[in-house]
Amino acid sequence: MQKTRLGISVGLLGAAMYFVGLLGIIPVVLLAGYVLLFEDNEWLKRTAVKAVAVFAFFAILLALVTLVDNSRFLINNIAGIFNRNVNMMRFGSVISATRNIIAILRDLFILLLGFSALKQGTVKLGAVDSTINKHF
Repeated sequence: MQKTRLGISVGLLGAAMYFVGLLGIIPVVLLAGYVLLFEDNEWLKRTAVKAVAVFAFFAILLALVTLVDNSRFLINNIAGIFNRNVNMMRFGSVISATRNIIAILRDLFILLLGFSALKQGTVKLGAVDSTINKHF
């Protein structure tokens, strides 16, 4: 079993990168930065980049949903200029459900990647893996 400079196994540190992501993206970025700067294991470095990429993907996805949600307020404001009232309650419910579904999928996916990393494995992600292989 390979060890990191911290004295823990490579698989445990790889899993930790995913699991701390459940707390927020900042711990993932800090831990990935440490791995990229100070660790020598190739699998661990790829896992660090993949973890940041997965969290960035879900952050972008949630930002797009928020952008669509904000358009609801723009439509209401424009309608208000013309003394019209637009009922957007169902639209808001759909947006809220979409956010919840994305958050649940993100957490399940992160748990799957984290438990896979404990065995120094991974889950294949076509576009992410090909981009990492191309630029790493």
